[in-house]
Amino acid sequence: MSNVEDLLEQHGKAIKEVYLDWENGTRIEEEVLETMKPFYLEKQFGNPAITHRVGWETYDFYVKAKSAIAKPLNADPQSIALTHSFTESNNLAIKGLAKMNKKRKKIIVSEVEHLSVIHTAKSMFKEDYKVKILPVSNDGTVNVDILQEELDDETLLVSIQSINHEIGTVQPVKEALEIVKDFDEKIFFHTDATSAFGRIPLDLSKLEVDLASFSSNRILGPKGIAGLYIKDGIKLKSIYEGQLSVEILSPDVENPALLAGFAKAVELQFSQFDEIKAHTTKLRDKLMYGLHTSIERTDVNGPAGKRRAPDNINVSFLGCEGEALTVESSMNGIYASSGSACTSRVLMPSHILTAIGRKPEEAHGSLLMKVNRLNTEEEINYVLETMPKVVDRIRSITGGIQI
Repeated sequence: MSNVEDLLEQHGKAIKEVYLDWENGTRIEEEVLETMKPFYLEKQFGNPAITHRVGWETYDFYVKAKSAIAKPLNADPQSIALTHSFTESNNLAIKGLAKMNKKRKKIIVSEVEHLSVIHTAKSMFKEDYKVKILPVSNDGTVNVDILQEELDDETLLVSIQSINHEIGTVQPVKEALEIVKDFDEKIFFHTDATSAFGRIPLDLSKLEVDLASFSSNRILGPKGIAGLYIKDGIKLKSIYEGQLSVEILSPDVENPALLAGFAKAVELQFSQFDEIKAHTTKLRDKLMYGLHTSIERTDVNGPAGKRRAPDNINVSFLGCEGEALTVESSMNGIYASSGSACTSRVLMPSHILTAIGRKPEEAHGSLLMKVNRLNTEEEINYVLETMPKVVDRIRSITGGIQI
């Protein structure tokens, strides 16, 4: 028996299970799977770049599916480049832009960006780029006054996410964009809209950003496919080489089944957008405020109300340790994550939580939960009934270390 099998046997399985770790791993719905199956087995499975009947049929589907994905973003389908993940989209936005514009050598990002933005920006040091990191307030909001101060003639790109993936802060993207463009129209503006896609209205024609990343799996579509919106007239260079394909910036053989699943997930999410937003907001508030009021020494991380993503709950249970929280919660059938999704299995405090002023021990005691259209009020009730016992048990073992 492997170590993992032994661990699972010791762990056991709870009678009731509630999955709230949608930030780190997602499933697809039956309708999405059924939509994808024929593209693996029967139809339009060809390479859309090849000039024969199967290729043409696949290309016809390809164009229609991209139009379906672009529609809720109010974007031209031709402005959407398909990628394999939002990490690739973020890399392409930053590195692809830098490859095409080598005169300016400064990139500005916020300190609460996803690590795929922060690490990509910092990787440009070896290309003699300067990278400036914008601080945030204690609720995670980017400081636009400091953004104004950092802009200069060397600035190539500003990247500020639409919604923070960990504490749910809705960022002042429009205000930041106006500051940037008023200073210099030639400075490019990118937003990682991955956590905003399908959660808040995202009209790219009105928002007027130059580049925006988004992903299929964040709306219960398949993993392995995402998108990058590129405003008309902006040129990027591919960050890797490959064969001839329809997607010039992501050279590979396109996967029609994934594209079909992505388009179906978009249809399901946006055809009932208002209902889903109301549903998740209700569950978010019930869970977040329920935990805050029923468990002593519990702090909410991030803003409240409309300035918070409708699906995001992040709380710190003071006197608890993150790994113990996730394990004990899991043994009770509640699946969530501690700290940042990108630093799981590494005992380091989340860079998001330390950026908003949390001490390392407070950050370690945080729990990130997200809700979506599949979660129910009954599940939230179970979490509210169970988590006080989980926290009490951990504090009884650790002595409830005072912070």
